[in-house]
Amino acid sequence: MIWNQSVECMDREAMEALQLHRLQDMVDRLYYNVPFYRKKLQEVGFMPGDVRHLSDLSKLPFTTKQDLRDNYPFGLFAVPMSEVVRVHASSGTTGKPTVVGYSRKDLDNWAEVTARCLYMANTDRQSVVQISYGYGLFTGGLGLHGGAERIGASVIPMSGGNTEKQLMLMEDFGVTLIGCTPSYILHLAEAREKAGLDRANFKLKYGVFGAEPWSERMRKEIEDQWQIKAYDIYGLSEVMGPGVANDCDAGCGLHVHEDHFYPEIINPDSGEVLAEGEKGELVFTTFTKEAFPLLRYRTRDISALHREPCACGRTLVRMEKITGRSDDMLIIRGVNVFPSQVESVLLEFGETAPHYQLIVERERNLDILTIEVEMAPEWFSDTITGLAGVERKIHSRLDSVLGISAVVKLMEPGSTPRFEGKSKRVIDKREI
Repeated sequence: MIWNQSVECMDREAMEALQLHRLQDMVDRLYYNVPFYRKKLQEVGFMPGDVRHLSDLSKLPFTTKQDLRDNYPFGLFAVPMSEVVRVHASSGTTGKPTVVGYSRKDLDNWAEVTARCLYMANTDRQSVVQISYGYGLFTGGLGLHGGAERIGASVIPMSGGNTEKQLMLMEDFGVTLIGCTPSYILHLAEAREKAGLDRANFKLKYGVFGAEPWSERMRKEIEDQWQIKAYDIYGLSEVMGPGVANDCDAGCGLHVHEDHFYPEIINPDSGEVLAEGEKGELVFTTFTKEAFPLLRYRTRDISALHREPCACGRTLVRMEKITGRSDDMLIIRGVNVFPSQVESVLLEFGETAPHYQLIVERERNLDILTIEVEMAPEWFSDTITGLAGVERKIHSRLDSVLGISAVVKLMEPGSTPRFEGKSKRVIDKREI
């Protein structure tokens, strides 16, 4: 089942020819229409017409989130505002947001790639799709909405929040697929159990989850809790929103829609392009975006790329599941720690629930990592001996995986914060 076979199964030679043509067109548009890029291209000696090979991309400058902030709000737009039909903005917690614009053609392309993603997740005209990502300036809700409508599915634009109503509509409307963050679908499972609702009364079969890093163990937890197939969708507002990539039933990575978004993996320190299969920072060039094209945008997401054939029949390059972000990475006593590493360990133990927080503090110039994790309700015990035994097991495993010692605190079920949007896993109290 492939939504756009002519592109998704295109042979490598034809794909690279298409990519080169689109790269050449994009670089010329950036040079003539965006002063920021014209200056950057001149600095590296590139003029219109100078891009002759796809490999020339590695010689072109990067774009960073700081560049977007420096050109706030519309300084990187490549078309006049009269051609911008929608504006979204990032959900940053500090400073001004990063602003992205879409032309009518951009919205059409967005619906196309998101439809491809949803089709990989078994969405069709008979599907009832509940979208529980936030609507508004955040790209999640409206992005998924456009793809579901393009397929012809029945769309319930629920948005985020109001957990009780979410469950009511899922049950009463016969929802077959839900889109939300992975942490929120687990929260919905918890709320379903607390409300005494019977899982058998829900028709849910599939879920498309993204907007935050999540592990394979968390995927299994979601699938067990809901008895569904869980798919990983990838996107970020600056590049387009949801729809950049999605995993298929083969389960060996997320197919990137590389006719629109060209991926590279670089060494985050040197900027050097890494070989296929090597893990590093994910970089995207947006070939077809008219209003807000980005050249070699540094996502800070950590992944790797693979181009060998996929069992599903698609020839699109596959990116590994995001394992963390280079700028969200914690450096604790000289050791790099990603929240996803901690999550993987915690989900190995049946005694704990997938709700946790990492708290980093500095005491007498020494970094202290405390991991607060909830006990699973069926394993919760108030006996000191029982709790101490679980803590020792988790502490030993974390020490082995992370290479540093952490304080483990077992919490009562329901005691850690719940988030309807992106979960806040890390609280860094250090003043660095």
